[in-house]
Amino acid sequence: MRKPVISAATAALALGLTLTACGSGDGGSGGGDGGALVVGATAVPAGEVLSYIEKDLAAKNGLDLEIKEFTDYVLPNTALQEGSLDANLYQNEPFLDDFNKSKGTDLVPVVDAYLPPMGVYSKKVRDVADLPDGVTVAVPGDITNEGRALKLLASEGVITLKAGAGTTASPGDIVKNPKNLKFKELEPAQLPRSLDDVAAAVINNNYAQDAGLSPADDAILLESAKNNPYANLLAVKRGDEDDPRVEKLAKLLTSDEVRKFIEDKYKGSVLPVTSG
Repeated sequence: MRKPVISAATAALALGLTLTACGSGDGGSGGGDGGALVVGATAVPAGEVLSYIEKDLAAKNGLDLEIKEFTDYVLPNTALQEGSLDANLYQNEPFLDDFNKSKGTDLVPVVDAYLPPMGVYSKKVRDVADLPDGVTVAVPGDITNEGRALKLLASEGVITLKAGAGTTASPGDIVKNPKNLKFKELEPAQLPRSLDDVAAAVINNNYAQDAGLSPADDAILLESAKNNPYANLLAVKRGDEDDPRVEKLAKLLTSDEVRKFIEDKYKGSVLPVTSG
């Protein structure tokens, strides 16, 4: 397995961390059923979904919820492992599995919450089939998101991956590249800013929406929800799955109220995956 482009140190230095506390307390792991459940999240859509729960559902369901927002994909997991968070919501299971393996963490999924479909965006063409020969396509530089991006391009026949290429596929797994595309690996947060410089970029949902892009309207190719392994999940440190506060949040994340909120707010740019 090749080295990921993004290390924890690079992410921390280059991207920084935005902490936005919502609710009470200064953070830290409350433990058990006492105190606020401190949940880390990226701003969109995880932070927005959690904010809806905090404002409209948490109190009447006996849950004290505190949200901390992060601007990268590394620190929410390291903070969870170290105990300054009780849970986080922002990642999919392939990413979590690779993170545990590469960083030595012991984090586990609790429940799938929604699917934020990855998309291909371009200021140059309106269809991936119209990408000119030899142009550059920017892709996420971390292992699992790069594999996801390449599989999305392969789903439309833009490239062909070798048989058995899984969630950690890399450009080295491309066996057919009829357009002779070049791939530029960037930190995920930088991808929207790359659109002026590349023919297209494969962008994670939250960073697309942060940049004012609508996955449903602006993507020239968007993931399907069918048989998609990349649903975002609520994660905790192993042993905390049965924390009553975690169980309450898991139930709310899969409730009919949250499903309706997602459908009404995102209008196809984020897809609910379960119902209450």
